[in-house]
Amino acid sequence: MSTDAIVLLKKDHQEIRKLFRQFQSAGDGAVKQKGSIVDRILELLTVHTYIENECMYPRVRELVPELEDDVLESYEEHHVADVLCMELAAMKPEHERFDAKTTVLIESVTHHMEEEETDWFPEVRGALGRKQLQEIGAEMLELKKSAPRRPTQPGAIKKVIDAVTA
Repeated sequence: MSTDAIVLLKKDHQEIRKLFRQFQSAGDGAVKQKGSIVDRILELLTVHTYIENECMYPRVRELVPELEDDVLESYEEHHVADVLCMELAAMKPEHERFDAKTTVLIESVTHHMEEEETDWFPEVRGALGRKQLQEIGAEMLELKKSAPRRPTQPGAIKKVIDAVTA
């Protein structure tokens, strides 16, 4: 298994996109199924944003200072997703705005992932060597083991809040 940070993040993106498609194809009457899909989406997004916020973004910010603005934008996009995740975690799937809120989350996160994959990742790969990306990836894999699994868990959005209020 590769420990390349970008490969790991893209793998997460694929898994998240798969769940997004499952939610979108579940249909209007699949309330219970949609609830379990959203629970899984929330878990994956919480872990994914945690490892990016705690490891990838700070390391890129330190090693590739010219990408500072991109990192700050990513923190803000994560903040928007975190707010939606927190709200969805508190909602029941039968709530009238559950599907709409999930759709907005999907649109926001899809935009973020596309931006990372087409713009940001190539710049990071060009600036960092294979060895550095593998070291960052190894750190992210280690962090994943203890990462919060729910947006409401302590530490789940701490880094984003710290970055926004700094």
